[in-house]
Amino acid sequence: MRDGLPLFRRAITESWRSMIAWTLGIAAALLLYLPLFSSISSTDFQELIANLPEALVETIGYTSIGTGSGYVQSTFLGLMGFALFTIAAIAWGSAAVAGDEENGTLELTLAHSVSRSQVLLERWLALFARLLWLGVVSAALILLLNEPSSLDLEVGNVIAGTTMLVLLALSTGSIALAVGAITGRRTYATAAGTVVAVGGYAANAIANQVDELDWLYSASPYSWAFQFEPLVNGIDWICVSALVGLTAVAVTIGLAVFARRDVDG
Repeated sequence: MRDGLPLFRRAITESWRSMIAWTLGIAAALLLYLPLFSSISSTDFQELIANLPEALVETIGYTSIGTGSGYVQSTFLGLMGFALFTIAAIAWGSAAVAGDEENGTLELTLAHSVSRSQVLLERWLALFARLLWLGVVSAALILLLNEPSSLDLEVGNVIAGTTMLVLLALSTGSIALAVGAITGRRTYATAAGTVVAVGGYAANAIANQVDELDWLYSASPYSWAFQFEPLVNGIDWICVSALVGLTAVAVTIGLAVFARRDVDG
């Protein structure tokens, strides 16, 4: 345990199969959706969208689907990418501490002169590294398909959009990790991450439909990530701060409780 970041390196090494699977899944989603933009942006499809109920179009985020940025936001960042990143983040976060505790290996790890804070922080760093890798892959593929798919996206805005997706998933995964560290149970950790992710998405959808409930945007991490259209406007640093702050609060609370509670053998 004398080498630097041993738990981080072990977590990355042991998860290489899942990393390959998630990378291929994200690549498949992008390669499936993005080349279809030329068909989606046709006049006939735009007329079809125009004939749909306005509330439905706003709920599913298709108001700007005729533009490259709106299409990538609607189909990948705000839908398939959001789902894939979120599922991966919750799975990795819930297993980071609670998984080891449930299978009885956490006590063995702590017996090797490793502090609880080191366990949690290095496992969180591994979560961040995995999501960052998926974000880099996503940005690279979007840029690779940008010209062939006639998306007309700017490089900086693509980086901004994928950055917000990574931070959104990281906040959800961090909540799952923290609840797992607090309770020692993967079920509770998974439930907490899922409630935050689904609740944030639902709050954003409701706010899109009802003007009187637009305050829900401020309560939704999903809205923090995408409300100000990073693929069009670039990074919004207030929203970045909100997502980073949510992550920091979750990790801090997780550390404080995990450091004091009994660990199941």
